[in-house]
Amino acid sequence: GKGYMQGSQGQLDFLPEKQTDFIFTMFAEEFGFVGSIALLTLYFTLIGLGLLIAARSKNMFGSLIATGITALLFIHIIINVGMVMGLLPVVGVPLPLLSYGGTMMITIMLAFGLLLNADVNRDELISRNQGSIA
Repeated sequence: GKGYMQGSQGQLDFLPEKQTDFIFTMFAEEFGFVGSIALLTLYFTLIGLGLLIAARSKNMFGSLIATGITALLFIHIIINVGMVMGLLPVVGVPLPLLSYGGTMMITIMLAFGLLLNADVNRDELISRNQGSIA
C-alpha cells in the first residue's frame, strides 16, 4: 500500500463516498494487499465465531438469532467488497464496523449484543412450563 493517508484516490476526491460505501477501496489503497487480507481475515473470524455460537446453542431461538446476525454480517461484507471490486452493482451497503454511519454502527452493536447473549445463555433450554404440569 501507499501508507496511511497517502492514497491518491481519496486525497484527490476520485471516489464519490469514500467514508461510507467505498471505505474498502481506501483501506486497500493505503494498506495494500496484506492489510486487505488481514481485514477480511478478521471479518471471517467474526463470521466463524458467530456460526460457532449458533452451532453450540441448545436453544433454537438463540441458534436462529446467531445464524441471522452472522448472515447479516456476511451479506454486508460480501456486497460491499463485491461492489468495490466491480463484481456487484453499487447499492450503498456500508462495510460493518469500518464505514462512517451511525445507524449501521448501532445496528451492528445491538446485533453483537444479541449474539453475545445467545452465547452466554446457550445452555438454557426453554423449560419454564415443563416442571409444572398441573
